[in-house]
Formats: sequence, C-alpha cells, structure tokens
Amino acid sequence: MASVLDIVMSVVDGLMAAIPRAEPQRAALERCRLISHRGEHDNVHIMENTLPAFESAHRGGVWGLECDIRWTCDLVPVICHDATPGRVFGIDTPLAEVSFNDLRRRLPQIPSLREVVEQFGSKMHLMLELKQEHWPDPSGQADILRNELAPLLPGENYHLLSLDPDMFARVPFVSPRYCFPVAELNAGALSRYALEEGCAGLGGHYLLLNERLRSRHTEHGQRLGTGFPGSRNCLYRELNRGIEWVFSNDAVAMQRIVDEALDREP
Repeated sequence: MASVLDIVMSVVDGLMAAIPRAEPQRAALERCRLISHRGEHDNVHIMENTLPAFESAHRGGVWGLECDIRWTCDLVPVICHDATPGRVFGIDTPLAEVSFNDLRRRLPQIPSLREVVEQFGSKMHLMLELKQEHWPDPSGQADILRNELAPLLPGENYHLLSLDPDMFARVPFVSPRYCFPVAELNAGALSRYALEEGCAGLGGHYLLLNERLRSRHTEHGQRLGTGFPGSRNCLYRELNRGIEWVFSNDAVAMQRIVDEALDREP
C-alpha cells in the first residue's frame, strides 16, 4: 500500500510534469548520467532488482544501475529491496532466515551481488545501496563485500548508497568520497554529514534537494543525485539546474529523451 508521502510525491510529480521547461543546453545533456532505479521493471513482466531488469536498462543505453544489497542467513549478499521478497515475489520469508541455496531453489530470480558485479560491473556504473539492517558478523560481512567488489574500482565503477549513513562505517575499505547518503525528510542533516565527512554528494527526491543545497554541495565539489523524474519536463528541470546524476524508474525513456535532444542540438 502506498504511503501518504508516496501519494503526495505522485501528485507533485504530475504537477511538475505539466510545467513546460526549456530544452537544456548541449553541455548539460552530455553531463547527464541516468541511473535506473532497481533496473527497468514493471513488476509484472520484468521484476525489479533482477538480471533481466538490469539488462533492459543496459540495452536502453542507461549509464547506471541502482540496486539494494541484503544478506541470506549464510551471509551471501543478494539483491533485493525489501527484507522479504513478498511484495515482488509473494514469498514473505525474511531473506536473513534462508540460505542462499534455498533462496536460489525457491526464487532463482533474485541475483547475488556477485552475479551483478560479473555481468554489469564493467558495463554500467553500480549504485549499491546498503540497507539499514542487523549485520550478525560485521567484520566478516565487510570482508565478504570487499572480496565481491574487488574486481571494481570505487568511484569509477561503483558508489555505495544508504539512507542510514551509519552503514558506511560497516565498509571501511570504501572511502567516504565514494559514499552517497540518501535523504528522505532529513536532507539538512544528511547534507551536513556529507559535507563534514567528504562524501561523494547527497541523494534524494528532486523537491527535497533545493537550490541552496545544490549550491552548497557544488561549492565543495560534490554532486546531488535526484530522483525520480519520469517525464520530459521533470528531467529538463533537473538538467537545467545543473544536476548530473538522475535516478529514474523510467530511465530508458529518459535516456531516449536525452539522446533525441542531443541529436537536435548543433
């Protein structure tokens, strides 16, 4: 069931989509880096956070993937947004209570982090979200993530995201400059954290990350990553105000808009 915040954001998105925006200049279009939020999915034919969803985004020319790391009971990192796969796959058993082999038998659609790294780590930029949850073996899990991400270079191939910046302390092998806190209604507090810790920048809904925050982070050499434009006008709004990283649930369609605009630009 949608939350009140989800409903409000949906209404706002509809209003913002109706406001005409000027086509961005070529430099802004070229700087645009679209990130497919959980892959290109509809949760009917293609499910979120699955290899087909990621492959669809890749075929559509999208620069990056956002996906979510969870853990099985035998400490295999897998890709799933929720603590249970019930919302997407109809099985409500917590991931933390099943082994990877059991999960693979019951829900082969849920990929491991290793599979995502192997298949997409050299093709797309990975935005890997650390979910706020209990880690039964923090040092062991940190070692596992270090090994899984070893083929990739932080900053060049991936960044770490989290709604809870305390999760970044669990992965000391990744510098704060490759970590990206994501705000909900706490943009001010996370902005201060990102600046104090020297993070890559700050993420959040495009209405929460206002011009004051954008200017502040730009002055410190940090990026804002905004979500979730789903229309030409919303996308153009972000590009016209200097946003480079754009998270979208319709990233392939947004990429097509950017490509068509580049074709029109001299």
